[in-house]
Amino acid sequence: MVELLSPVRDFSSLNAAMKSGADAVYLGLKGYNMRAHASFQLEDLKKAADLCHQHKTKLYICTNTIMKNKDIKNIKEILPTIKAAGADAIIASDLGVLRLAQKEAIDVHMSVQANLSNLESLKLLKELGVKRVILSRELSLLEIKEIVQKSPLEVEVFVHGAMCLAISGRCFLSSYLSQKSANCGECLQPCRKEWQLVSEDNDELILGEPLSKNWIDNSNIPNGHILSPRDLCMVENTPELMNAGIDAFKIEGRARPADYVATVTRVYREAIDSYQSGSWEFNKHWLKELEQVYNRGFDTGFYFQTPYQTSDSNQATIMKKDIGEVCNYYSQVSAAEIRLWDNLELGEEILIQGPTTGSLKQKVESMEISGNIIRKANKGQNVAILVKEKVRPNDILYKRIRRPLK
Repeated sequence: MVELLSPVRDFSSLNAAMKSGADAVYLGLKGYNMRAHASFQLEDLKKAADLCHQHKTKLYICTNTIMKNKDIKNIKEILPTIKAAGADAIIASDLGVLRLAQKEAIDVHMSVQANLSNLESLKLLKELGVKRVILSRELSLLEIKEIVQKSPLEVEVFVHGAMCLAISGRCFLSSYLSQKSANCGECLQPCRKEWQLVSEDNDELILGEPLSKNWIDNSNIPNGHILSPRDLCMVENTPELMNAGIDAFKIEGRARPADYVATVTRVYREAIDSYQSGSWEFNKHWLKELEQVYNRGFDTGFYFQTPYQTSDSNQATIMKKDIGEVCNYYSQVSAAEIRLWDNLELGEEILIQGPTTGSLKQKVESMEISGNIIRKANKGQNVAILVKEKVRPNDILYKRIRRPLK
């Protein structure tokens, strides 16, 4: 059975992943992972591991940034804590980290940052004690299948989420322009901005959107996001991936909120289960669900062809707006008291998100104020609404709004 591996940035997304069917989750520790602004504190690790194991979910810890001497000294000090907390493995790209993890008897998954793209590399890593490898994103499905057939290690691949301009994410653009190193988790994503490629000789626009009448109007010129790939989406190709013998399907997105994690995890859980049950049929609703959360348009990456050249910014069909906060939950009547800072109407679709709640999506089916049934609640009011699951005080209420067409 293939393992479904989901990203988490906080306890809200952790609970969302588990409730949506993740077999395993991966998170980063502050200072040691490729998403510097989506990190857990070391003291939270035991709580996260216990929570995962209560749900029979595995927990992997990212330690895959570039490691200098000072970083190696620091990680040597925290590896015993990672071991004691009960993490199931670390994700590493540095051979020094691998060596230190072996001394602590911690399983190691070799990161995509290591750009692993051939069988001989896997054989060597087996000798060095690695348990699993995350293969390079630049491999085709045929190349992956050839590696898997003879691999001495577990094989993991990305199946959904953002793709990077650089080979296996090793990029220096952010570091050069903003002194924020992508390889240390601080990438400011300058590649996602609009760019132009201009000939120095004659001021000719070669790539990019014309910004003034000085440029020759050419409808074949790509738009300005010439360095920004579309997002990977392989849900429609679940059978091909499963037949390749891959051990783990990885979802990218440790900077994404709980509703993103819940939606993508649930869709891929359903797709995997559909295939494993022997009743596979692609459900078009899966794609519609994925289109509702953050995305830059979808592509199949290098699996079948060279990726599309460009993407726009967020193309999600649904956006969310925070409009209130949970004050109380009344279990006897399955109702939540909400303090509103924007209007809410019967029939609107909402999200309630919190560290323990995860991400609850539903429609507003019943509302009351002081025992009176209402159809609309206004900004500044406290309103009671029926909820499908238990929620907690301080959970945030979001209204889901259809994004206007461009």
